[in-house]
Amino acid sequence: MLRLLLLLLLARLQSCNPSPHNILPEEDAEDVRTEALKRLLEVFGIEDPPRSPHHIKQPPQYMVDLYNTVAGADGITKDPDILEGNTVRSFLDKRPEMLHSDQMHFLFVLSSVAKNERILTAELHLFRLRTKVPEGPLYMRHHFCQVSVYQVLDKNKLDSFEGKKLLAARLIALQGSGWEVFGITQAVRDWMEEDSSNHGLLVTIHGLRGAPVDPSMVQFASGRDHHESKKPMLVLFTDDGSLWQRSSRGEGELLQNKQRTRLGSGCSLRQLLSVDFEEIGWSGWIISPRSYNAYHCKGSCPFPLGENMRPTNHATVQSIINALKLSQGVGSPCCVPDKLFSINLLYFDDDENVVLKQYDDMVAGSCGCH
Repeated sequence: MLRLLLLLLLARLQSCNPSPHNILPEEDAEDVRTEALKRLLEVFGIEDPPRSPHHIKQPPQYMVDLYNTVAGADGITKDPDILEGNTVRSFLDKRPEMLHSDQMHFLFVLSSVAKNERILTAELHLFRLRTKVPEGPLYMRHHFCQVSVYQVLDKNKLDSFEGKKLLAARLIALQGSGWEVFGITQAVRDWMEEDSSNHGLLVTIHGLRGAPVDPSMVQFASGRDHHESKKPMLVLFTDDGSLWQRSSRGEGELLQNKQRTRLGSGCSLRQLLSVDFEEIGWSGWIISPRSYNAYHCKGSCPFPLGENMRPTNHATVQSIINALKLSQGVGSPCCVPDKLFSINLLYFDDDENVVLKQYDDMVAGSCGCH
């Protein structure tokens, strides 16, 4: 598969009709593999393959659910407008610390975020544990508490206004459980501008009008004592600056194009161009998909070009010149993709954070003579 992938890349650079001389000898197979993997990493914007997690690690369910919403089982984007930006990163708390019964301090290390990524949205996800609210007149009068999230400016002055800045506050019911999400975009933008300003987040819990709350009534899962699936998490939506040409349709249109494909010598969409991440040794850090089919275009573009070959005007003129031999060295038009779709990867980075990234122009959706 890797030899085929590299040869197709070389053929695309050299000619739309590769010759048998492009076939590399068997003794160069390892060089071909190394070069192909290097090129594939470049396509994914990764310098070196991330290390596989040291132990079996489950990705956050939020990231898995987001991937399944955005992409099909093969990674092909269902709808390019679902995802804000083209990268979503999740970070677990690196310093789980309970300051008091009503305060929690979180620190998220964002060193894996590239400087060229534009911060779109940042969210703090906290899982509220199910607790039993005592019955009685006192508790019946107070149905809510206030959860406040602060950006820590000076960890030595947390009790003063100088030491923290309010980012979000919300009233939540005393009864209930599940995820609570708070917007912290400005804090993350500050941290990206100056790494040393990242002193973490402070979360406080108070009753109405600042009254203390019984800690047994409202509890959030910590990064230290609870299951991986409930740990505090920072979710970051970014845009890496790629120039996109997003199609308004995705997987459904590809399926229709496959059904319309007619095998033969004419230009058409072919299925034989799959990338298997387990085969190339990347299954340890790529979570989903396990493989994907890039498809490819193959076939002749004979004169006269019919509308079914989706020719450009330039291709039509070129085919006429080639047929009439009006100019030496002018070949027939090439059969190439004229519509491309994006795929999504869900993977672990070097810091074992989970990343969802969308890559444009990865799957041939239909073919035409150009």
